Amino acid sequence: MRHSPLRHCLLLPLLIASCLTASAGTDSRPNVILIMADDIGYECFGCYGSRQYSTPNIDRMAAQGIRFDHCYSQPLCTPSRVKLMTGLSNVRNYAAFSVLRKDQKTIGQYFREAGYRTAIAGKWQLLGAEHYAEQFRGKGTWPQDAGFENICLWQVDRLGERFQSPLMWIDGTNTQFDKSHYGPDVATDYLVRFIEQHHDTPFFAYYPMILVHNPFVPTPDSESAESKNRQQNFEDMVVYMDKLVGRLVDATEKHGIAENTLILFIGDNGTNTSITSTLHGVEIKGGKGRTTDAGTRVPCIALWPGTSPQARVCSDLVDFSDFLPTVLSACGIDVPAGLDGQSFLPQLQGKKGTPREWISCYYNPRPERSQPRHFVRDQVWKLYDDGQLFNITTDVLEKQPVLPDADHSPDAARARTKLQKALSSLPQQGQVLLDFDTPSRQ
Repeated sequence: MRHSPLRHCLLLPLLIASCLTASAGTDSRPNVILIMADDIGYECFGCYGSRQYSTPNIDRMAAQGIRFDHCYSQPLCTPSRVKLMTGLSNVRNYAAFSVLRKDQKTIGQYFREAGYRTAIAGKWQLLGAEHYAEQFRGKGTWPQDAGFENICLWQVDRLGERFQSPLMWIDGTNTQFDKSHYGPDVATDYLVRFIEQHHDTPFFAYYPMILVHNPFVPTPDSESAESKNRQQNFEDMVVYMDKLVGRLVDATEKHGIAENTLILFIGDNGTNTSITSTLHGVEIKGGKGRTTDAGTRVPCIALWPGTSPQARVCSDLVDFSDFLPTVLSACGIDVPAGLDGQSFLPQLQGKKGTPREWISCYYNPRPERSQPRHFVRDQVWKLYDDGQLFNITTDVLEKQPVLPDADHSPDAARARTKLQKALSSLPQQGQVLLDFDTPSRQ
């Protein structure tokens, strides 16, 4: 029987739709959930040896996956976020606090261009919200322009509360919640729904958490809703943060996608300076905003059932610029040239890979008025751009620099030579956002 041309025209869209549906259903590329807690160092987790804090869900991730012992962030939130999202050192693209330059290509954009569904929930602080100085207000990047199609964020263009009665920017609209709502729950609920709705297609979910940043106030699970004890409230917030991470892990298991989902958990910088923790019998005062280990050494846990080995501890260096090329490589997405980051995908797969010999940190949080600190380091030695060299294993607080004329140790001499060569290979001057607005200053 011959069919009329009209019949063929009617059938063609159905055939195309059927092919597209089949193609989407067979896309087995892995999902990625990148979780970044706010203001918490490595010393606050059971899997790193803490007996002070309760983190059973994150500890379970470490037991079933990989714990990295030498992951280093920037000392403060916005510098870390800019580095993480672009795979570039702050010396190349950080220009103002609370601002991600509009011309930067982000991790969300790479995933969207590759056909992934993308979501972000938690804390933004990259646009330059209403409470910042006028010359920086609105000069950064909107989350939808950074490649995210599903959005639930605190502090986009407005500030508002982050915990009780939060103000959240949800899919293009600022939504004011009442006191029965808790900001971290709102963000986590949003991501759990996103996973439920898109578990059958490849997705990238970025969760820059609202917890555990100050103010240190009780959580919904705290014994007292009126507690003013900052230390106890912080410890309660750590417990609640861990609970929310567990909800996302549980969501991947519930929908049968755990083995096809890479989950990474990190912190954006060291713990608040008002918090004191005990690890292996040693007191560690929070170092947020400082370039010491207390300000830059953060947790890094990777869970990828069936791909990553269980209970592995990796001592390789991991820099915040490394996450972008690593997750792109894990998903078969081409890694752009010119990044400062280096993929550690082989280590995630239990292989040796090519470990970093050093990492760098260019730190200038308020470049319009502050002076930068620049250092390179490996697992033992750390060299600043002013020539100060420290052995971090014996001088973690950096109180006793090893002077050039006192380098009696061959190890110290070799470290200085290696790290100075690395430092000299990097740009020495960063950027100031005001220079982009005032051509005469360039």
